[in-house]
Amino acid sequence: MSEQRDESTNNQAISREVDTYTGSKTTAHIISHTHWDREWYLPYEKHHMRLISLMDSLLDKLEQDPDYKSFYLDGQTIILEDYLQVRPEHKERLEQHIRNGRIFIGPWYILQDAFLTSGEANVRNMQIGHRDAERYGNPSKIGYFPDTFGLVGQTPQLMLQSGITNVFFGRGVKPTGFNNTVSDRGYESSFSELLWTGPDGSEVLGILFANWYSNGNEVPVDEAEAKVYWKRKLDDAQKYASTGELLFMNGCDHQPLQLDLPEAIRTAQKLYPDMEFIHSNFNDYLTSLKRASQRQLSSVKGEFRSQRTDGWGTLVNTASARVYLKQMNQLGQVMLEKVAEPLATFAHLLGQAYPHHLFTYAWKTLMQNHPHDSICGCSVDEVHREMVTRFDKSRHVAESIVDESIEVIAQAVDTTGFSRFGEDALPLVIFNTSGWERSGIVSAELEVVRLYFREGYTLEEASHRAKKVDLSGRVLVDSEGCPVACKVEDLGLQFGYDLPDDRFRQPYMSRRVRLTFEVERVPLLGLKTYAWLRSNVETDSSSLFQGSRSMENDLLHVEIADNGSFTLRDKRTGCSYKDLGVYENVGDIGNEYMFRQPEGEQALTTEDLIADIRVLEDTPFLASLEIIHHWEIPASADETLGQEQRELVYYPYRQAQRSRQTVPLTIRTVISLSRNSRGVSMETTFNNQAKDHRLRALFPTEIHSGQHRVGQHRVDSMFEIAIRDNEPSPEWENPSNTQHQQAFVDVSGEQTGLTVANLGLNEYEVLRDGRNTIAVTLLRSVGELGDWGWFPTPEAQCPSEHTARLEIIPHDGDGIQSGAYREAYQYQIPWIVKQTGIHEGTVAPDYAPFDWKSTELAFSSMKMNELSGDVLLRWYNMSHSMAELIIKPRTQQYDFYKSNILEEQGEDIVMDSSDELLQSVKPHEIITLGFKLKT
Repeated sequence: MSEQRDESTNNQAISREVDTYTGSKTTAHIISHTHWDREWYLPYEKHHMRLISLMDSLLDKLEQDPDYKSFYLDGQTIILEDYLQVRPEHKERLEQHIRNGRIFIGPWYILQDAFLTSGEANVRNMQIGHRDAERYGNPSKIGYFPDTFGLVGQTPQLMLQSGITNVFFGRGVKPTGFNNTVSDRGYESSFSELLWTGPDGSEVLGILFANWYSNGNEVPVDEAEAKVYWKRKLDDAQKYASTGELLFMNGCDHQPLQLDLPEAIRTAQKLYPDMEFIHSNFNDYLTSLKRASQRQLSSVKGEFRSQRTDGWGTLVNTASARVYLKQMNQLGQVMLEKVAEPLATFAHLLGQAYPHHLFTYAWKTLMQNHPHDSICGCSVDEVHREMVTRFDKSRHVAESIVDESIEVIAQAVDTTGFSRFGEDALPLVIFNTSGWERSGIVSAELEVVRLYFREGYTLEEASHRAKKVDLSGRVLVDSEGCPVACKVEDLGLQFGYDLPDDRFRQPYMSRRVRLTFEVERVPLLGLKTYAWLRSNVETDSSSLFQGSRSMENDLLHVEIADNGSFTLRDKRTGCSYKDLGVYENVGDIGNEYMFRQPEGEQALTTEDLIADIRVLEDTPFLASLEIIHHWEIPASADETLGQEQRELVYYPYRQAQRSRQTVPLTIRTVISLSRNSRGVSMETTFNNQAKDHRLRALFPTEIHSGQHRVGQHRVDSMFEIAIRDNEPSPEWENPSNTQHQQAFVDVSGEQTGLTVANLGLNEYEVLRDGRNTIAVTLLRSVGELGDWGWFPTPEAQCPSEHTARLEIIPHDGDGIQSGAYREAYQYQIPWIVKQTGIHEGTVAPDYAPFDWKSTELAFSSMKMNELSGDVLLRWYNMSHSMAELIIKPRTQQYDFYKSNILEEQGEDIVMDSSDELLQSVKPHEIITLGFKLKT
């Protein structure tokens, strides 16, 4: 699959000779564990109660039986929190066994899904897991991914930066076994042991649970039963193992402790005296594995997405199960990592304490929604109701941090320059928390007058006085006094209140307006100040409309067709993209894990549906068109589906069709173009009352053969722009080839390209339709969990109002150099606005604490280290080439050092004579730099 394979060897897997050691004895390493899904087919608290019982029995067993050597606590420290929440009196017992090496904990806080959580969420997961584990002992340096639904390509680099040299995983690579076929293709391994290389060249030892992470479960004590058991288990393990060191995982999902395991091991030893059976742990197993004689191991590069399978069991459509959860997660992650952390760091540089404790609480609350059965939307309804509350709680903490931070920063901005326009000038500060200079449309609510009830006003008097405020004769200006075109909406009277630190709550009545305008060139991680004030200066009154259905700026031309689709012409390349924004609807008789379209069904589209179209916004800086589709779609699947679900018919074999009964689906689309935008915004709103179906938006690219990379596409993944093939492998039987994305997907040729960015829409497909159409899933409605039983999930039909947001960005074929990917990343991040007053300050009206330059690097985070108090900034190289990062602090003086994702201090970096830091960055490298304030 594209760059994940080594093209110099004609896409064949690389073999490497590893250390040799002559060892003839076979050893069975039996590792006790339980894979603990916090919530899944039972609500959280019902799983929680079972966890308490398991942990009670584990502590008792460890104290009563020295032959029960150790237990691996599933790689996630949240289990400690969950247990001690109910059993705080057992903390000392638990800590003693951890410190004595009998309970292994960490390195993660939770076992997260890899493709549906951000890079920074995974970094915080590792950081918090390590920090929590260190309170009890040492974190287990095991890269543990037992049940993760595929693994991202940057996993090896993330592991090495965490001091972990291995990955234990269960999905994504197909083992062939040395007695079957030798692996000579990507994403297959001859053995359960392999070498995994990331896009930057980082390499770790991979251990695939080829017979799953329960292959040593429920070991018999009875000799007759044990003989049958071990004959089968040893054959299965030896089929894939490259050495005589065989791994057996004693446990499974929510598996109770096997209390008689020491006896079962003694039985096995009696039956096989020439072998060694030991109650082992991962560290001892790895040590033995490295000493043992090893055959040539397959080397696999890049993402683990089960590419070389039939495509029916990839679990990829969890990316579109309960889309509302993914949208809430996108907002929650962005508010923490791209808004609250950089703003709190900015405020800290001005003297405000950095709220480490609040960030830990917010991140933990958010990450409790990140396990694969949670964020994937593949649990029972009760689980996902509780997730909504957690998303809200985490976001509320982030918003509180943001409010406090921007108050500190805004108060430090010198706004006295606006005083020359009169005392009633109303300044507002616009914050750009992205890693690039930014322009765009901002909407800001502004209080024109605030009347506190404490000042003696009755409600009637306050309301009357606020209503009389004259809003006329005002314009918006920037810090230089230049007028800015602005749309003003009178929001009327608004009740509000303050919560002071030193007194009781203070209610008031205010008069508010909403200002919508375009800001230009706000510095990266910085601010720009404007003011709404009285002036008779005329502002621009031009329009971006070229007709009733045509919009245009200096870069783009947009034309809406009768059916509501649109043509987008890129003036720079001359390329036009037609039929964009057609909606597709098909049945779905699958489950929360996997999509399955009814056999032989023809997709419904809006291609032949006449839409209602009208102008919605017409200002000098923004043009918007509203498009309404009145559509009738099947109400659900037919009755056959319910019967097949109850009978546990495997979803690829189902025969259900769609019902002949229909329900209305009214889709409201707003297409917007701003004056300086590189892309076209598309907002889709609809109220879903249908069941068992999927809705997608289609974007044909028309990038055909003869152009570069047309057989591949690029997609945003964790710390990486991954390259994937448009065509699946020969083994792929599933008609659907949907895949995961984070911020965007891109199809590019030699001189043209189309990037489609999204907010929390994690599923896409590049269709094999002759047009290389990008299809983005807006909604998938299903009625069952799936997997190992019949678990109805009526709320997964998502019968409610939904809004999906996309940006379509054409470019010249190079998404990095053209800035298309930068635009897509910035699209993820909301503008932050704070009204302030006229006051002196130490911060200039247009200001940022840092400045850096690099076309190839994507900014990832800015935060404070809790132990050192240093500023930590992180980027990653999107390209396949060496890149340069030039950094220049605006004011304060710093010492610089290179760090890793655990924020450990590495080598010092010396600035050059021009007070700039120049740092070379390897292809696909994740780079973290520490900034220590000079004393």
